[in-house]
Amino acid sequence: MTAALCVLGALLVQVMLVNRLPLPAGGAPDLVLLAVVAVALLRGPAAGVVAGFCAGLLVDLIPPTAHLMGMYAFVFALVGYVAGRGIGGTVTTVVLCVLIAPLVAAALGGLVADPRVTLETLTERIPVSAVYTLIVSPLVIWLITRERPRPRLLK
Repeated sequence: MTAALCVLGALLVQVMLVNRLPLPAGGAPDLVLLAVVAVALLRGPAAGVVAGFCAGLLVDLIPPTAHLMGMYAFVFALVGYVAGRGIGGTVTTVVLCVLIAPLVAAALGGLVADPRVTLETLTERIPVSAVYTLIVSPLVIWLITRERPRPRLLK
């Protein structure tokens, strides 16, 4: 339940705030991707796949949707699995997931002849978004994975 709320909260902040920020170079961090990575780091690959698939379906449904339906469900499920497996340490896993997600999405878009997948997208937009995502990743990962205080038992 907490994982679902974290992913939903990240999605709402992404759509209502982050996507509207006029950041330099036209990119934006992907908070939903980071939420999926954090959930997968906490709960493992099975929970990462489920969280990634559900988050991806929500991303696929929320406007503007100019891509193939189910594309982000697949990409985020894959990222959730990779993050849940924990390749290397936490930092290595986060960096790997932030780098592979847009590349897999671009590859899928290229396979279905998406006109938005161009050389400019691959060389300018994806690197800028990846850098922004990596910049905010420590904060987002910490917010979701931090230790929750446990209630003390009364004697």
